[in-house]
Amino acid sequence: MKDLVRKEGTENLFEIASGATSSEQVGNPVYPNVKKLLTEHGIDCSAKRAYQLQKQDYDKYDMLICMDENNLRNMKRICGEDKEGKMHLLMEFTGSNAAVADPYYTRDFDTAWNDINKGCRALYNHIMENKA
Repeated sequence: MKDLVRKEGTENLFEIASGATSSEQVGNPVYPNVKKLLTEHGIDCSAKRAYQLQKQDYDKYDMLICMDENNLRNMKRICGEDKEGKMHLLMEFTGSNAAVADPYYTRDFDTAWNDINKGCRALYNHIMENKA
Protein backbone atom coordinates (compact mmCIF):
# COMPACT_ATOMS: atom_id res chain seq x y z
CA MET A 1 0.00 0.00 0.00
CA LYS A 2 2.88 2.36 0.77
CA ASP A 3 4.33 1.67 -2.67
CA LEU A 4 0.95 2.30 -4.32
CA VAL A 5 0.35 5.67 -2.64
CA ARG A 6 3.94 6.68 -3.40
CA LYS A 7 3.46 5.86 -7.08
CA GLU A 8 0.15 7.74 -7.08
CA GLY A 9 1.82 10.79 -5.53
CA THR A 10 -0.57 10.80 -2.57
CA GLU A 11 1.80 9.83 0.26
CA ASN A 12 0.96 13.04 2.11
CA LEU A 13 -2.68 11.89 2.46
CA PHE A 14 -1.88 8.62 4.21
CA GLU A 15 -0.30 7.21 7.33
CA ILE A 16 0.25 3.53 6.69
CA ALA A 17 1.59 0.99 9.16
CA SER A 18 1.67 -2.77 9.34
CA GLY A 19 1.02 -4.72 12.52
CA ALA A 20 0.81 -8.43 13.18
CA THR A 21 -2.04 -9.93 15.16
CA SER A 22 0.25 -12.48 16.80
CA SER A 23 3.49 -12.06 18.69
CA GLU A 24 5.53 -14.92 17.25
CA GLN A 25 7.44 -12.84 14.67
CA VAL A 26 7.73 -9.52 16.55
CA GLY A 27 11.12 -7.93 15.90
CA ASN A 28 11.97 -10.23 13.00
CA PRO A 29 12.82 -8.92 9.52
CA VAL A 30 10.66 -9.66 6.48
CA TYR A 31 10.54 -13.36 5.58
CA PRO A 32 13.28 -14.07 2.99
CA ASN A 33 10.90 -15.26 0.23
CA VAL A 34 8.74 -12.15 0.71
CA LYS A 35 11.80 -9.90 0.78
CA LYS A 36 12.95 -11.41 -2.52
CA LEU A 37 9.54 -10.85 -4.11
CA LEU A 38 9.31 -7.25 -2.87
CA THR A 39 12.84 -6.52 -4.08
CA GLU A 40 11.90 -7.87 -7.52
CA HIS A 41 9.07 -5.31 -7.54
CA GLY A 42 11.36 -2.47 -6.47
CA ILE A 43 10.14 -2.30 -2.88
CA ASP A 44 12.79 -1.92 -0.18
CA CYS A 45 11.85 -3.63 3.08
CA SER A 46 15.35 -3.94 4.54
CA ALA A 47 14.52 -1.81 7.60
CA LYS A 48 11.11 -3.44 8.24
CA ARG A 49 10.66 -5.42 11.46
CA ALA A 50 7.50 -7.16 12.64
CA TYR A 51 5.39 -5.07 15.02
CA GLN A 52 2.39 -6.33 16.96
CA LEU A 53 -0.91 -4.49 16.72
CA GLN A 54 -1.70 -2.64 19.95
CA LYS A 55 -5.07 -1.71 21.51
CA GLN A 56 -4.34 2.00 21.04
CA ASP A 57 -3.91 1.49 17.28
CA TYR A 58 -7.71 1.34 17.03
CA ASP A 59 -7.97 4.98 18.06
CA LYS A 60 -4.88 6.05 16.09
CA TYR A 61 -5.95 4.81 12.64
CA ASP A 62 -9.05 5.40 10.50
CA MET A 63 -9.02 1.85 9.15
CA LEU A 64 -7.58 -1.48 10.25
CA ILE A 65 -7.24 -3.87 7.33
CA CYS A 66 -6.54 -7.58 7.65
CA MET A 67 -5.98 -10.53 5.35
CA ASP A 68 -8.37 -13.17 6.70
CA GLU A 69 -11.02 -14.01 9.30
CA ASN A 70 -8.42 -15.30 11.76
CA ASN A 71 -6.64 -11.92 11.64
CA LEU A 72 -10.00 -10.18 12.09
CA ARG A 73 -10.77 -12.24 15.22
CA ASN A 74 -7.32 -11.46 16.59
CA MET A 75 -7.74 -7.74 15.84
CA LYS A 76 -10.98 -7.74 17.82
CA ARG A 77 -9.28 -9.64 20.65
CA ILE A 78 -6.49 -7.03 20.78
CA CYS A 79 -8.49 -3.85 20.13
CA GLY A 80 -11.92 -4.77 21.41
CA GLU A 81 -15.15 -4.65 19.47
CA ASP A 82 -15.21 -2.64 16.27
CA LYS A 83 -17.66 0.03 17.43
CA GLU A 84 -16.64 2.49 14.69
CA GLY A 85 -16.59 0.02 11.80
CA LYS A 86 -12.87 0.44 11.17
CA MET A 87 -11.94 -3.24 10.76
CA HIS A 88 -12.11 -4.74 7.28
CA LEU A 89 -10.88 -7.68 5.26
CA LEU A 90 -8.71 -6.40 2.42
CA MET A 91 -10.51 -8.37 -0.26
CA GLU A 92 -13.91 -6.93 0.72
CA PHE A 93 -12.92 -3.82 -1.25
CA THR A 94 -12.74 -6.00 -4.37
CA GLY A 95 -16.30 -7.20 -3.78
CA SER A 96 -15.10 -10.58 -2.50
CA ASN A 97 -15.44 -12.29 0.87
CA ALA A 98 -12.33 -14.36 0.13
CA ALA A 99 -9.22 -14.28 2.25
CA VAL A 100 -5.87 -13.25 0.82
CA ALA A 101 -4.07 -16.43 -0.23
CA ASP A 102 -1.72 -17.24 2.66
CA PRO A 103 1.75 -18.18 1.41
CA TYR A 104 2.68 -19.43 4.88
CA TYR A 105 0.67 -22.55 4.08
CA THR A 106 0.68 -22.64 0.28
CA ARG A 107 4.23 -21.35 -0.45
CA ASP A 108 2.55 -19.53 -3.35
CA PHE A 109 3.88 -16.02 -2.85
CA ASP A 110 2.84 -14.86 -6.33
CA THR A 111 -0.86 -15.51 -5.67
CA ALA A 112 -0.62 -13.68 -2.35
CA TRP A 113 1.15 -10.79 -4.13
CA ASN A 114 -1.63 -10.64 -6.74
CA ASP A 115 -4.38 -10.74 -4.10
CA ILE A 116 -2.73 -8.02 -2.05
CA ASN A 117 -2.14 -5.80 -5.08
CA LYS A 118 -5.74 -6.19 -6.20
CA GLY A 119 -7.01 -5.53 -2.68
CA CYS A 120 -4.76 -2.51 -2.12
CA ARG A 121 -5.79 -0.97 -5.45
CA ALA A 122 -9.47 -1.46 -4.59
CA LEU A 123 -8.92 -0.07 -1.06
CA TYR A 124 -7.05 2.93 -2.47
CA ASN A 125 -9.87 3.63 -4.95
CA HIS A 126 -12.45 3.31 -2.16
CA ILE A 127 -10.58 5.78 0.03
CA MET A 128 -10.02 8.28 -2.76
CA GLU A 129 -13.66 8.10 -3.87
CA ASN A 130 -14.92 8.63 -0.31
CA LYS A 131 -12.46 11.17 1.07
CA ALA A 132 -14.00 14.25 2.59
